[in-house]
Amino acid sequence: MRNFRNIIATLSVAFLLTGCQALGGEAGGSSPLAFLPFVLIFVFFYFLILRPQQKQGKQRKQMLSELKRGDDIITSGGIYGKIINVAEDDLITLEVAKGLSIRISRSGIAGLQPSAEESKGKEEKSKK
Repeated sequence: MRNFRNIIATLSVAFLLTGCQALGGEAGGSSPLAFLPFVLIFVFFYFLILRPQQKQGKQRKQMLSELKRGDDIITSGGIYGKIINVAEDDLITLEVAKGLSIRISRSGIAGLQPSAEESKGKEEKSKK
């Protein structure tokens, strides 16, 4: 059974790569239909992988540009803190404990922490 599946998979890939010439296509020369599988694969990857990744990148860029003093954030290293200063040269001063602050690059921020009100609202919705 396993060998049969391998044979079917190999034949289907071979038909895709040759443009289905074995099923009645032209033996020589190239047909516009020969490129159809490649176009379909590219369209499939675009909508499944590339487009969502671009959208996520735009959202991250917008989030980083809108950072302001007082925002609670988490760094890509897992450090939680509050922004106390935002400099123009992409340096952010982060207060991680009372009296303890560190400077990090803007690109080192993983995301915003949900506020206490948002997390309470989510807990109440999950209880219902």
